[in-house]
Amino acid sequence: MRTLVTAGPTREHFDSVRFISNPSSGKMGFAVAAAAADRGHTVTLVAGPVELPDPSGVRTIHVVSSAEMARACKACFKSCDVVIMTAAVCDYRPAKPARHKLAKSHEARAITLVPTEDILASLGRMKTRSEILIGFAMEDRQPRRKARAKLERKNLDAIFLNGPANIGSDQAEVQLLVRGGRWQPWPRASKRRVADRIVRLAERLHARAVDK
Repeated sequence: MRTLVTAGPTREHFDSVRFISNPSSGKMGFAVAAAAADRGHTVTLVAGPVELPDPSGVRTIHVVSSAEMARACKACFKSCDVVIMTAAVCDYRPAKPARHKLAKSHEARAITLVPTEDILASLGRMKTRSEILIGFAMEDRQPRRKARAKLERKNLDAIFLNGPANIGSDQAEVQLLVRGGRWQPWPRASKRRVADRIVRLAERLHARAVDK
């Protein structure tokens, strides 16, 4: 099974040294990539800026911005069977980043933000055969409703509801929703153990899609 995994945050620069980002550690995505490789799958990991060693047996593509991650994912998508998108891609980027460091002043400075590309939604529109798309939703308000809406809107096969308490932790507690099914809470466990379960889920979904 040819598997594409994304992990970590993106950085959206507003000048040459400053940026907008989030605290994603990349641990979940790196664990998924390692688990898939250990299961014998061909794995490509597209990783934002994190402080983690590249997983053994995995082709790792390092990116910084959401645009770079989008280009890498779309280039890999045509030759993959499964996408597991754990990355915390910034939803906005500065409209006009400065080429040089902005000098400090005592005046307020406004930065206009514009939406970044929704990478998983783009892949959902590219989906033409038996590709399996699995996403993550980080929500702290009306979580299940918003996550279900994302699954439908982005043409996903499954989505994991991921809470803020999981950020940076070595453990995770998630809830799974497979298209056409019901919510399944998973017990809190190490991210590697959760990753093993995610890869096995992807295998089942892919086998089911191929058999249709």
